[in-house]
Amino acid sequence: MAEGGVGACPQVFVVDTQASYISVPSGKGSRWARVGQKLLLLLVGLTLLGLLVEGFFLYRLYKKTEELSLCKNHPLCQNLSHPQTSRQQGGTILSQVGHKESNDIPTVPPRLDEDQQKPFAQLIGSNTPMGENNLVLWENIDGETVTHHMGYDKGQLLVEKEGYYYLYSKVTLNAEKPCLLIQHKVMKNTSAYDSSIELMRSKSSRCQTSAKASGNGDLWSSFLAGIFHLQSGDKIFVTLENIDNIRPGPTDNLMGAFMIFQGEILQRHRSPTL
Repeated sequence: MAEGGVGACPQVFVVDTQASYISVPSGKGSRWARVGQKLLLLLVGLTLLGLLVEGFFLYRLYKKTEELSLCKNHPLCQNLSHPQTSRQQGGTILSQVGHKESNDIPTVPPRLDEDQQKPFAQLIGSNTPMGENNLVLWENIDGETVTHHMGYDKGQLLVEKEGYYYLYSKVTLNAEKPCLLIQHKVMKNTSAYDSSIELMRSKSSRCQTSAKASGNGDLWSSFLAGIFHLQSGDKIFVTLENIDNIRPGPTDNLMGAFMIFQGEILQRHRSPTL
């Protein structure tokens, strides 16, 4: 080399044997990731579908509620909501709605309930209750007694409509005698028979003890009640043995009837068992 000259420095290259590298994911992990994404998308889709279906049904419910609220006071809608009343009214509402001369909402007169058409009656005791042949007489006074679709004549209750009736009768007697036979009956006269038919009976013998022999105002009451099939034209009456001992007045004696079923009930006959 020449004096005073500077020699060129050799270049040094360093090689790192531990250089970093990018790891490649395995095939198994990528498959699970794709499956998870698909499941997530499926759940999101089902949720959106459920919301759409729920919204559809809520919309239909809202429309129906709106229609009913608008139609609530209209007579035709009342017909649809009460079909039995509409059939019984026989088209009265429809004929009134079609009338062109009036714009007012038609009103339907209230119909009488079937129960209001059933006969019933109640009679009170008379101040002179003793009739012929032990017949008990009653009072039929407007405001104090009632006979609805039934009649009264000389102690007899008159039946106008066929059906099953609940009959009842109460009598009160002065039992001051030492021994007294008391026989209380409810009877029926019908055109099918010449003689009276006994419907109910109460029979007893009442004797006072020595301790009560001098007592004051000893009373005895009898009450009869039952259900019977009656026909139009039948007559119901009450008889009482020793009727001269009956206690007169409207509060101690009464007689009544009311229909519980109109017409006749068809009964099935059972075949005899061998």
